Amino acid sequence: MINTNEISKLGFGLMRLPKIGAEFDVEQIKMMVDSYIKAGGNYFDTAYIYQGSEAVSKEVLISRYPRESFKLATKMYIPQGKPKTKDEMEVYFNEQLEKTGAEYFDFYLMHGVASEKAYRTFCDSGFFEFVAQKKADGKIRHNGFSFHGDPKLLNLILDEQPQTEFVQIQINYADWDSTVIYSKELYKISMERNIPIIVMEPVKGGILANVSSRIEEILKKAEPNKSIASWAFRYVASLDGVMTILSGMSNMEQMNDNLSTFDNFQPLSKDGQETISKVIEIMYGSKPILCTSCRYCIEGCPKQIDIPKIFSLTNSIRRTPGDRLVKVFYSQIPQDNNASACIECKKCEKICPQHLPIVDLLKEAAVELTKDN
Repeated sequence: MINTNEISKLGFGLMRLPKIGAEFDVEQIKMMVDSYIKAGGNYFDTAYIYQGSEAVSKEVLISRYPRESFKLATKMYIPQGKPKTKDEMEVYFNEQLEKTGAEYFDFYLMHGVASEKAYRTFCDSGFFEFVAQKKADGKIRHNGFSFHGDPKLLNLILDEQPQTEFVQIQINYADWDSTVIYSKELYKISMERNIPIIVMEPVKGGILANVSSRIEEILKKAEPNKSIASWAFRYVASLDGVMTILSGMSNMEQMNDNLSTFDNFQPLSKDGQETISKVIEIMYGSKPILCTSCRYCIEGCPKQIDIPKIFSLTNSIRRTPGDRLVKVFYSQIPQDNNASACIECKKCEKICPQHLPIVDLLKEAAVELTKDN
């Protein structure tokens, strides 16, 4: 059983670490780790498919702090319909141990399950038996999974895998009532089963930190001394049953802001909840594309379209129609890689954790980012 009181409420997600060019900014990351730990933070989240993340965690954290002083989470990813053998999982797991130098993992996850077929692929691989053996060997302390599916699938997995100790689900105020992300329903299921919750995407990939000027004005009027991002974190941290909230921080400024939010934390007041309700109403009025910039879509794209960048530009033009600078930025994307280059293979849609209709959205983007106002 997990002692949730031992886990810091703010978790450090090692997915969007700062870089200088193509290389990690190791010195800045060390400063971020040091500040986080000094403030009482102790939960670090990485994954095999976060390119270079596991390896850099050894350099900035694991080789610099006593192993028992922090909690390390990582994940196994098995592509849907392509089960691994026990030997392949062994190689994968041992590579993770070697890259991190961690000796053991405090939290180990089935990574990114979004469909029953994906879940069955883990079952067919013998993943759950594999994890049980690693727990018996002392290489894994707690097991769970990160989840992007619907309520029916979550109940199915929890029924079939009663040994599950925690779930990692996407919760933020923009997705709370979503009929695609199901934040509220997934939260309720987890609470009913008394399963600790790890929250991912509390700021929805930065969307809730980079809001329109109208929304910013409302939030600043309500609480002038609070950052825009802090509203998203406080919304999630005010929920019962949340063990830790992952933030993929990219610089010291974000780290300091988040540490300030969680220092002497105060839940959102009734007035604060009402302010968030106003924000949601305005936000959905501008029809934003709710992309979190995870970039999973780009890896399999035959045209190497920078989908997150294009969606970010589209959101900008929707917030401020007529912004010519946005269109200049879009025009700088090579024609072979812009929105119109999409060949509609839909590989991106199969892997998108947000279940976005990417092909149709790219068509919209191609029009909106090139039309004259």
